[in-house]
Amino acid sequence: MNSEMNRRQFVAGMGAAAALTLARPAQLRAAPTAPVAVARCKDYGPGYLAAMEKMFDQLGGIGRIVKGKTVTVKINLTGQAYYRLGFLSAGRAHWNHPQTIAATVHLLEKAGAKRIRVVEGAFAWPDSLEEFMYTAGWDPKLILGAARNVELINTNLPYPGKKPYTRYPVPNGGHLFPAYDLSTAYDESDVLVSMNKIKEHATAGITLSIKNCFGITPTTIYGDRIGTEEPSPVPYGGRGTIMHSGARQPPKGTPSEKDPKSPRDAGYRIPRCIADLVAAYPVHLAILEAVETMAGGEGPWIRGVRPCSPGVLVAGTNCVTTDAVATAVMGFDPMADRGKAPFETCDNTLRLAEELGVGTRDLKQIEVIGTPIQEAMFKFRDVPRLPVPGAGRRPS
Repeated sequence: MNSEMNRRQFVAGMGAAAALTLARPAQLRAAPTAPVAVARCKDYGPGYLAAMEKMFDQLGGIGRIVKGKTVTVKINLTGQAYYRLGFLSAGRAHWNHPQTIAATVHLLEKAGAKRIRVVEGAFAWPDSLEEFMYTAGWDPKLILGAARNVELINTNLPYPGKKPYTRYPVPNGGHLFPAYDLSTAYDESDVLVSMNKIKEHATAGITLSIKNCFGITPTTIYGDRIGTEEPSPVPYGGRGTIMHSGARQPPKGTPSEKDPKSPRDAGYRIPRCIADLVAAYPVHLAILEAVETMAGGEGPWIRGVRPCSPGVLVAGTNCVTTDAVATAVMGFDPMADRGKAPFETCDNTLRLAEELGVGTRDLKQIEVIGTPIQEAMFKFRDVPRLPVPGAGRRPS
């Protein structure tokens, strides 16, 4: 970024222009950047593996990040195991596809990772992640057999041992909570990979690598119907009461939110929560996939969702820069704020994470490698609103 620094130094030496530059909040000027790779991809087989391996090479190789390390891959299996969009399998609509997870595990080991943990806070599920996958019709052996030292962990369950949870303070005090208690499985990791579908989100506008980290908060602490005295031994439901609506605080011993008088609006709270989380527990590699996905929301329970096939992949080593590029690929402006698409009813998570110094959302400061954004662009709001069997209804 020497040319960028020279440009800033030149502008800083000019009177009126310098005033405009210095008027920007200091934390935004300091937000780091990192390259983002973009590729076209039409299938979940060899084409995906080859495209992702090339993207990792374009990013400078992931061996420098994962070699000799314990790598945790946070996937996204949102909602109940039986939710479907029409006749599509979950992996073709709102979940990661199992083959993309297996391919990623394979490439991580190839790059030198010594141990790989695939984790998710399985929704209201008091058993192992393997059993959750079986219930969804997956064969966990596809993932477990993709490398030599692979584990599957349901991070909604208390982690075995004397220390089930570890506390992570948010740098600069955070937006919503000053710190979060997470599964100690994360504390035993060296590298976090966030894998998610490229989708819209009914509450946060977009659900990409940052929003995926909402699922690292254990529902034994932040879930619905949890007691007030201590964490629950089993997870209950989602995170609506504490996180979305702020109707109550977490159990005693867990940090309470900074300002109980702040808005109780989910469009205010959730973007701040997830910005906090990626500042407190950084994402080292973000992998976003839209070979097939859905438009209009994050899951089949959202009214108006419909399937689409953008055929695009996005990856990067900074979650904000990666999500900013993916937002542009979706046909949106990552610099937009509340009131403008896709943030009509919420604050922009990218801005909030930028304010915490996680990364820049300014496309002018992000190097895009591979397929240019304009060539990869797939406008999610242009997907025809055709009736989809089962969309907008929660199965009973």
